[in-house]
Amino acid sequence: MDELQCFKTYDIRGEVDVTINCDIVQRIAHAVATWLKPKQMVIGCDSRLTSQEYKQTLAQGLINSGVDVIDIGMVGTEEVYFATRLLNADGGIQITASHNPANYNGMKIVREQARPVSNDNGLLQIKALAEANHFTPAAQPGNYQRCDHRHAWVEHLMSYVTTPLSRPLRIVVNAGNGAAGPALEAIEKALHKHKAAVEFIKLYAEPDGHFPNGVPNPMLEENRFDTRAAVVLHKADLGIAWDGDFDRCFFFDSRGEFIESYYLVGLLAARFLKQTPGEKIIHDPRLMWNTQQLVNQCGGIAIESKTGHAFIKDAMRRENAIYGGEMSGHHYFRSFGYCDSGMIPALLVMQLLNDGQSSLAELITERIARFPVSGEINISVCDPLVVLKHIEETFSAQCVSKSDCDGLSIQFPEWRFNLRSSNTEPLLRLNVESRNDKTLMEDKTSMLLLLIKSL
Repeated sequence: MDELQCFKTYDIRGEVDVTINCDIVQRIAHAVATWLKPKQMVIGCDSRLTSQEYKQTLAQGLINSGVDVIDIGMVGTEEVYFATRLLNADGGIQITASHNPANYNGMKIVREQARPVSNDNGLLQIKALAEANHFTPAAQPGNYQRCDHRHAWVEHLMSYVTTPLSRPLRIVVNAGNGAAGPALEAIEKALHKHKAAVEFIKLYAEPDGHFPNGVPNPMLEENRFDTRAAVVLHKADLGIAWDGDFDRCFFFDSRGEFIESYYLVGLLAARFLKQTPGEKIIHDPRLMWNTQQLVNQCGGIAIESKTGHAFIKDAMRRENAIYGGEMSGHHYFRSFGYCDSGMIPALLVMQLLNDGQSSLAELITERIARFPVSGEINISVCDPLVVLKHIEETFSAQCVSKSDCDGLSIQFPEWRFNLRSSNTEPLLRLNVESRNDKTLMEDKTSMLLLLIKSL
């Protein structure tokens, strides 16, 4: 029995016809049906070249296992989350490889109420069943139906626009030829129906799995140029870019400068707490001083969680947190079933610009100066665990505190860093931040990089 290499910690992802294909998709469909025993499942897919074929294969595998399938078409992952909850389905599956290269595909699986399925709560069992591949068709096959849920989803999104968007805003929206283009069209129509004075300047809105303008992954520096240039060219107030399944969004200010998502977490946390003080906010440990300070100032409770959507969502539910955010561009909302959305933050930032008559740079610049960051740096190493142990031994005696909540976090009075290993590659990911001292942050980042490379 060969091990299926496409199973990762939080989802399924692999290279097409190398580690994932239609046969594997069908086996996973049977495995999900065997493990979850659902009566009804929602399925959707992104714009990748194999996504429609994989979705059809997934549907047939579920139907053959006796599961009723509700196909919501080419959508974002958050739409599968929304439809699973809205329709009271027993689970949902999105065919997507998010921001991976064009020759990859995969799945994100949730159970009832869009609760995530990861290695901690079922994905390993699904993997074992798919590898064993011992299935018999159900005596009564399931039914298949198409469902257009987008109107209901867009109407929910409009609930985050709490006052009329009367300030004229010109916004560059870069869908990256992913699934976001048609969704943005529907959102734009809804905004205009609500008399919003918002103009979208659309980049790469046509879904195209060849990704002729680059893989939709704005976390990569080389993928930011077109959004930045369009903001400057069109004298836009804001730029927003999404990844392939648009569960993450990334912002550019009116100068075309990319804004680290870390600062958006603090901005949105403060927005929620000003409306309802005392609420809990979930954040990841990679970068956190800015978030913690803003949450405390606004009368909230900041709670640290291990990185990753499954961990953040568990913490959101456990604490009944109103909002959670990761520096990777994931934003989670209690009012959205504790799930992440790439569209809700876009609307919230529009609302903030409208209500305060400020620019995004004006809202963020002071926070960037107060807590400068390195940005996440990926470092190839032979043995991440050996390097982590050495770094911990080097700094343990002199630090103020350390934590293993997620990788290694070491804190000093004026600077801190987080170093964690990748779940899928022989990489270490480094984040450094300081208090009011960009030079100190840069010096400590250089020192850490030299040390890691010497090991």
